[in-house]
Amino acid sequence: MLRSLYRGLLRLHPPAFRERFGGEMLAIFDQAAERQPRFKLLEDGIVSLVRQWALRPEFWYDISPAPTAETASDGMPSFYTLDPFRPRTAAVVHGVLLTVVVFCLTCFAIRYSWIHVLHVHIPEVQFESSSSFEEHAVAPASSQEPEIASRPARDKQNLFSSSSPFSPAGQKPAPGALPIPEMRQNGEGISRPVPPGRAANVTTTAAVPNAAQNGAIAPAAELNPQQQAWGGSAEPEQTYAANQAAAGATSGATRNATIDAAERHRVIDGAIANLTKYYVDPGMAQKMAAALGAHEKSGDYDAVTDGLVFADLLTRQMQDVSHDKYVVMIYGAAIAPENPRPPTAEDISAYRKEMERTNCRFEIVRVLPRNVGYLKFNSFPDADICGTRAAAAMARLNNVNAIIFDLRDNPGGYANMVALLATHLFDRPTHLNAFYNRGENTTEQSWTLPPVPGNKLADKPVFILTSHATFSAAEAFSYDLKMLQRATLVGETTSGRGHMAMGRRIDDHFMIRVPDIKVTNPISKTNWEGTGVEPDVRVKAADALVTAEKLAENKLRQR
Repeated sequence: MLRSLYRGLLRLHPPAFRERFGGEMLAIFDQAAERQPRFKLLEDGIVSLVRQWALRPEFWYDISPAPTAETASDGMPSFYTLDPFRPRTAAVVHGVLLTVVVFCLTCFAIRYSWIHVLHVHIPEVQFESSSSFEEHAVAPASSQEPEIASRPARDKQNLFSSSSPFSPAGQKPAPGALPIPEMRQNGEGISRPVPPGRAANVTTTAAVPNAAQNGAIAPAAELNPQQQAWGGSAEPEQTYAANQAAAGATSGATRNATIDAAERHRVIDGAIANLTKYYVDPGMAQKMAAALGAHEKSGDYDAVTDGLVFADLLTRQMQDVSHDKYVVMIYGAAIAPENPRPPTAEDISAYRKEMERTNCRFEIVRVLPRNVGYLKFNSFPDADICGTRAAAAMARLNNVNAIIFDLRDNPGGYANMVALLATHLFDRPTHLNAFYNRGENTTEQSWTLPPVPGNKLADKPVFILTSHATFSAAEAFSYDLKMLQRATLVGETTSGRGHMAMGRRIDDHFMIRVPDIKVTNPISKTNWEGTGVEPDVRVKAADALVTAEKLAENKLRQR
């Protein structure tokens, strides 16, 4: 029985192959006396059948042997031209298909190795069309609201690409609190706006309007906590370069190349006074003040006559004691005004227009498979200006089974927007955090707003995507929801900015940036300053969305 099957299998082979190897293969089969070897030979015959027809076209037809060279009677060899080999049409088709398959597998292998082995982030390219508008756009909530763009441009050099003011929620900020940004270059060359009224974040002459013309550096006007903006700051290694930039934008009449002993003493006294009065940690403030006094007493500053060098030296010494990279001394060679002007109506209008142009930094609103909502936004803008669009985005996802907030590219913003978005995740007013102002010795609490009528998200699973670039208010949103056990964080540890800093004028040329407001969570009694917010599920930022989708799917399956 098996021999008959084997002979039938040989008859299915190409003619040339059967003529050349058929007898030998049948003889080998006859020599196998036991059934198991015969089954093995039968299996090999099936594999050979597929291989010969797929890969060996030379066996498909009878090919006459090539003529051999014959020797002429005169002893000279004769030469014959062989017919050129031309592959059959079937062979060409098989070759093309095999090439396409190998090419696709190679591309997949390269992409997989980039993402999962080399951890190279490959951004998604999304093309806009009339049919995709519904997936990406946030519909206006009222007829008065301008039409919301389907997706703002993701230009890193955009003026608002790294907007990061953060003011406590609960009260409407005064016009002076609106973050009218100025351009500042961070360590990666990305423009980061500097909100007015927070010269703590200013490390160039962009601190005040027309600074490039007058060369001035300026501290912020005194604002109460709810009026202050919490923003990003330059890294320590940028301080010296920033001081050089501040000193460079001067007019010839105001240039001051050197400082004397009297000015050094005045700056040290001013630094000690501001640290002692405003720094969030009184004990650490005393240590920094003592260190500066000891350096002055030992004569470490006597040979320093350059303002830039002196500011950089004081910065390093304060940071060596406190390990707080946001304590910075700033020098400018021009005279700083005592009272810089607050933002004008034109400034506020420009901010409003910029928020309208960029869709208030809401980038993607989409419902993923299994009815999982996805909201990616790259700032927490002022809720008084962007609250309508934020509410429209949340309303669009009101019927989802779970929701994912993507904060991987979010550098922060206003606490009133943190409270507004968090309101949709609770069915009652909830205490988020508190802002302690050291200088005024006051504490202001931030709560969610009253429940939103018709809201269905209060009991839905929440996932937040984080990265090392998640900053300031975005960290507050993540940390507060984690402490309340309301969200699962997926991604990387955040940057670690939990204090608010303000620039304070010392004299005509020096100002000091002092972290003076501390954010405290009511559950942990602390914050994420210096440590960052730890994710619940640690993965690379590029893999966070896929991981969160799987977690949401498992969570929904258990419900």
